[in-house]
Amino acid sequence: MPDTVDALGADLERREGPDKVHGIARYAAEHTPPGCAYAWPVAATVARGEVTALDDRAALALPGVLAVLSHRNAPRLAEPDDATLAVLQNARVPHRGWYVALVVADSLEAAREGAAAVRVSCAEEPHDVTLRTGHPGAYVPEDSDGTSGEHVRGDPEGAFDAAPVRVDARYRVPPLHNHPMEPHAATAHWQDGRLFVYDSSQGATTVRDVLAGLFELSEEQVTVVSEHVGGGFGCKGTPRPHVVLAAMAARATGRPVKLVLPRRELASVVGHRSPTLQRVRLGAERDGTLTSVIHEVTAHTSRVKEFMETAAAATRVMYASPHGRTTHQVVPLDVPTPSWMRAPGEAPGMYALESAMDELAVALGIDPVELRLRNDTATEPDRGLPFSSRHLAECLREGARRFGWAGRDPRPRSRAEGPVLVGSGVAAATYPVVVAPCRAGARACPDGRFVVRVNATDIGTGARTVLAQVAADALRVPVERVRTEIGSSDLPSAPLAGGSSGTASWGWAVHEACTRLAGRLADREGQLPPEGVEATADTAGTADADSDYARHAFGAHFAEVGVDTVTGEVRVRRLLGVYAAGRILNSRTARSQFIGAMTMGLGMALTEGSTVDAAFGDFAECDLASYHVPAHADVPVIEAHWIEEEDPHLNPMGSKGIGEIGIVGTAAAIANAVHHATGVRLRELPLTPDRVLNSAL
Repeated sequence: MPDTVDALGADLERREGPDKVHGIARYAAEHTPPGCAYAWPVAATVARGEVTALDDRAALALPGVLAVLSHRNAPRLAEPDDATLAVLQNARVPHRGWYVALVVADSLEAAREGAAAVRVSCAEEPHDVTLRTGHPGAYVPEDSDGTSGEHVRGDPEGAFDAAPVRVDARYRVPPLHNHPMEPHAATAHWQDGRLFVYDSSQGATTVRDVLAGLFELSEEQVTVVSEHVGGGFGCKGTPRPHVVLAAMAARATGRPVKLVLPRRELASVVGHRSPTLQRVRLGAERDGTLTSVIHEVTAHTSRVKEFMETAAAATRVMYASPHGRTTHQVVPLDVPTPSWMRAPGEAPGMYALESAMDELAVALGIDPVELRLRNDTATEPDRGLPFSSRHLAECLREGARRFGWAGRDPRPRSRAEGPVLVGSGVAAATYPVVVAPCRAGARACPDGRFVVRVNATDIGTGARTVLAQVAADALRVPVERVRTEIGSSDLPSAPLAGGSSGTASWGWAVHEACTRLAGRLADREGQLPPEGVEATADTAGTADADSDYARHAFGAHFAEVGVDTVTGEVRVRRLLGVYAAGRILNSRTARSQFIGAMTMGLGMALTEGSTVDAAFGDFAECDLASYHVPAHADVPVIEAHWIEEEDPHLNPMGSKGIGEIGIVGTAAAIANAVHHATGVRLRELPLTPDRVLNSAL
């Protein structure tokens, strides 16, 4: 066997990169079967009510229009577990933007023209779309998964009242939107009772299972392909209405149908990060030791389906404190259903907690890095479990060294460059280790090559490459001899790419299959048969087994900003992150993930945010002209580093998820830097020029 280099950790380029550059990689909307038709949705224009009349005659009279589907004639679906997928099944309008019709035509232009010609009348009903403190509809959701609801230890209120130093602050994060580069799209067609779908999704196995249930088919009768996905950040984590509509239209017309959702409608139908109202109370001794941590969160959900932005969950694992309470409340409103967005819960929650920690450091006169070090802990405060590994202190110290934190003058407004005030801030980050059961197969071919098969989804993270590295490491062969097949529900079933769990889940099954294959090959003599030798793995019962450890990744973020006192503009000059995320499997793709998440956190801090129009019930910022994601000019030098961390309590690779921890502390570090620069504490994101100028700067 030729010499091999340790595949795991190697700085390998993404395998699909050249295909994407040359336009060879095909996305869901780029598959056009013969006879393909096109669909365009019709959205409700009332915030709540019921369709009373729908006139489709003008639409059907247009050249090329094939059908207009509505609740009157659309195929009937079995009742879904996710009520957002019950599209065109009745006349109810639960929120503005809910789809009430779908036009199918020979061309995209004809479908769009037909949708504009459909006349819909609705009986409007009173609506409420405004999240506010003290809303009478607020309730504590059932804590079925251990993250929502209320958790209490000790006497948090009593300890807070008795603490010599206290912080009591309220923070607000607005609705945020995923806005992947590739809008949600699906191409569906039926053949001999089977359903074939190309979908822009983070998990083809889940889409297959849901479609099979909705159309009352067996799983073997449905194939879903998600070979290349142009981003998702959570909003493609589970099936969305577009894929159901495409399948319905294909069944109704007997032709393949392609549906790409208009970007302006994404905010209403594919989920968003729920706005959060957060109150954080910290009680501490004069030496900085925390005695009480109280974090209360209120978020909105829709009346269609309950979703809780569990922003206080991370507070339960961060800092040692004998007394604590974390509470989630949710308010059902006439709004679109919120859903996952990168680091759901942790991103807005850690913004509030880490901002409050900075406020406490200022009140105590203690360095913000030192305050966090003094409250580090070897056991998870909420459950008392030991951490499988926790190197937050090392991340803080290494980040401070690289950033030059020791030279920082702690006094606000201590550094100015003309009208620009310069400041620096720090924040910690955490994200849980999530692993789900997965199946995988591995085959040794007679020509000396290997094929790994698993229905993983590559949403731009380099999954093909990293899984090949995992396989090569287990087989002890050069990575060039390993080919990965992913992105189809006909492959061994796998969980979705979300929750920073993809590589850990898929890689565990791939490693196990390849280890078994290596054992079989070691027992063989002579040439392999023409069909090769195979091995399979199923990690159910092991990957999802309970652990005696609290398993989390940790990190530290440092930011330097310049605040223009004339214009109110905040410019981030430097961002630096240091992470402890187990074994890094590919240094190149890992750095890309960290930097991408930090950039998203920069947007959360400075530019991103939307508002729900109280009168009309829709999101005012619903496209990339009004919802401002960071452009190249907004992104400064960003550094991402990590420490070497060995953790034997995770998975065979010793890895933790890295896709989301990079966003978790970034917004807080930037907001803390703005306070250091100006001496003014802003507690509502984003930190736009108008808010800066109105802050008595």
